[in-house]
Amino acid sequence: MSIETEYGTVIHPAVPAARTRRQHGASLFGTVLQPLTGLILPAVGLLVWQVGSAIGLVPIQILPEPGFVLDTARQLIADGELGHHTAVSLTRVAAGFTLGSLAGLVLGALMGLSEGLRRLVEPLFLAIAQVPALGWLPLLMLAVGIGEPMTVIVIAKAAMVPVALNTLDGIRAVPAGFLDLGRVLGFGPLRSLTRVVLPAAVPSVFTGIRSGLGHAWAALVAVELLASSEGLGYLMVWGRQLFQLDMVLVAMAEVGLIGLVLDRMLGLIQRRLDRWKIGTGS
Repeated sequence: MSIETEYGTVIHPAVPAARTRRQHGASLFGTVLQPLTGLILPAVGLLVWQVGSAIGLVPIQILPEPGFVLDTARQLIADGELGHHTAVSLTRVAAGFTLGSLAGLVLGALMGLSEGLRRLVEPLFLAIAQVPALGWLPLLMLAVGIGEPMTVIVIAKAAMVPVALNTLDGIRAVPAGFLDLGRVLGFGPLRSLTRVVLPAAVPSVFTGIRSGLGHAWAALVAVELLASSEGLGYLMVWGRQLFQLDMVLVAMAEVGLIGLVLDRMLGLIQRRLDRWKIGTGS
């Protein structure tokens, strides 16, 4: 609000103050309350689950009540069984994801840097990528048997595909002007790769790594459901065989929670990389 006086226009001080208070309130909401909005749907689902169990809407043989599932989770944690199976699954996914990511980075980089190699390899690679990771189980069972090597190979394949494709896209998307600048600065092929191409492709590569981790985690649980005697997937199968659906639900919750934490961690790193890219003006 402005007031005309003989000395000119004067801005009413209450208006900026009110606007400042509104902005502060909005900032407080965004900082404290907005992150909690993601808990609304889980809370509603838990409430519906509890009410449905209390009135007998769903038989406890099909869906145990939340309190009973929570007691089972406490028991599995106390006797170390949940921790053991979680550690086994994390170890497997770490090994498979590491191998698959490295293979995907190398393959994607080679195809991105060499047009001839891309034309030679890409059709076969895309055909192989169309076969789901679990589709390789029968062949791998005959080749390496049922055990840790088969599990790691399936996880590695699941992680390799998105990492390779995103690395290829990231390198091919590097502007030609960047390469011209590297030549002007006297960079050789290796230095251009490490100083120009790869830094420019980092956001796309990291998107592939994030997607690859999600695929690897899903493939891990699927393999453990079908061919394993340890791990969170096996814990689900064991609970189903014993008709202990509370154990199945605990394992499912653990799988979902770990997957969410891993994705959020990589998402945080990715946002930092994006801000770095913007800040450097590249």
